[in-house]
Amino acid sequence: MFKLNEIKELIKLVDQTSVHELEIESEGTRLSIKKPNAAEIVNHYQAAPQAYMPAQQVMVPPVVQPSTENQTPAAAPVQEAVEDSNSSLHKIVSPMVGTFYRSPSPEAGPFVSPGDKVSDKTTVCIIEAMKLMNELEAEITGEIVEVLAQNGQLVEFGQPLFLVKPE
Repeated sequence: MFKLNEIKELIKLVDQTSVHELEIESEGTRLSIKKPNAAEIVNHYQAAPQAYMPAQQVMVPPVVQPSTENQTPAAAPVQEAVEDSNSSLHKIVSPMVGTFYRSPSPEAGPFVSPGDKVSDKTTVCIIEAMKLMNELEAEITGEIVEVLAQNGQLVEFGQPLFLVKPE
């Protein structure tokens, strides 16, 4: 029989190594510890159209709002001006859960960078889901203002990826 502290220690060891699965049998008790791989995680959270997705499956990262209590009065108008300028920008959002790639291959340059002009058919990135590479188009004519996701980052359904200044 395994003791709880032994099981916890085995879980920590598996988590800290490249071992993906461990099975141990002792005194007629069998213990199996298995790490999910990235493909299983993506498959589990594969995005469906939002209208059909139950509320408990939608993963939204927590939003941390900066405290305005300690700001000087001059800092508040600057923050409001930044928010006003961003309100006129169009957000290109992720249509699915997957891995965000800025370029078609590791050796190639990014599809778009801040300052680049895009049309509605311009490919802006690739979202990899279940080993399928899905090209994402801008769907708007304008100028890329900011890239919000990091190359190789796991992105969520509906997560903003780019800010575009419409023409």
